[in-house]
Amino acid sequence: MVLRLGRRTFGPADLAVMAIVNRTPDSFFDRGATYAMDAALDRVTRVVEEGAAIVDVGGVKAGPGDDVDAGEEIRRTAGLVAAIKARHPDVVVSVDTWRHEVGAAACAEGADLLNDVWEGYDPRLAEVAAEYGAGLVCTHAGHSVPRTRPHRVAYDDVVADVVTTCTRLAETAVAQGVRPDGILVDPGHDFGKNTRHSLAVTRGLPDLVATGWPVLVALSNKDFVGETLDLPVGERLDGTLAATAVSAWLGARVFRAHQVAETVRVLRMVSAIRGNTEPAATRRGLA
Repeated sequence: MVLRLGRRTFGPADLAVMAIVNRTPDSFFDRGATYAMDAALDRVTRVVEEGAAIVDVGGVKAGPGDDVDAGEEIRRTAGLVAAIKARHPDVVVSVDTWRHEVGAAACAEGADLLNDVWEGYDPRLAEVAAEYGAGLVCTHAGHSVPRTRPHRVAYDDVVADVVTTCTRLAETAVAQGVRPDGILVDPGHDFGKNTRHSLAVTRGLPDLVATGWPVLVALSNKDFVGETLDLPVGERLDGTLAATAVSAWLGARVFRAHQVAETVRVLRMVSAIRGNTEPAATRRGLA
């Protein structure tokens, strides 16, 4: 399925990086490094130069933390969306939110995609995407409440649950008027899952890919990587890139990442091995 977001069209063989830009003071990875508007815009410029096709703006930490109401989330995100669109009109701007009020404010400023990581917790968010012609990410979150961590979560078959849930969310979004060519599905690594579950859904990505919906994966520096390798947040790049390469080979198409340049290089290598892109230089054995 061709994916159309903003001014960009992504074919079935295209691999796209979604760069994370957090306007939060307490994000688990960057610890508030891009909370200030100037710092956030500087990061956008840098990741675009590194090859990001999509930037994902977040105004609330995914995990537990200080309460952030809709008004504050809008303050953190909507103005940044407008600034990004003014400086980088060809870049797809995504907003990571589960609230329809935030989605509406962001779309009014030009957001192209609403990244709902909480499994349609607010059903009106899809209505907002439909109203503005924006895309929508439909994520499996283990049927969790926003900003909660999994506790003794269990599935008969986690991959089957992911496929069923993501398919239902995508079909519901279409019924609400969201463009089919603007929908992605995300298996939701770490969301409502323990490490074994996240490893299982990575192995099971072909089942999700087989639904026909473009698959987004958010793997970057997550706990399933850290627990698998027994490493702290700042030392998870190698594991993240390994999971990225495997996910790309298994059919994922969009990759949400903190470290953009490294992720772009890995995806270019995977694409070349698959025969979808040519090497940047071919000198060996030719002279």
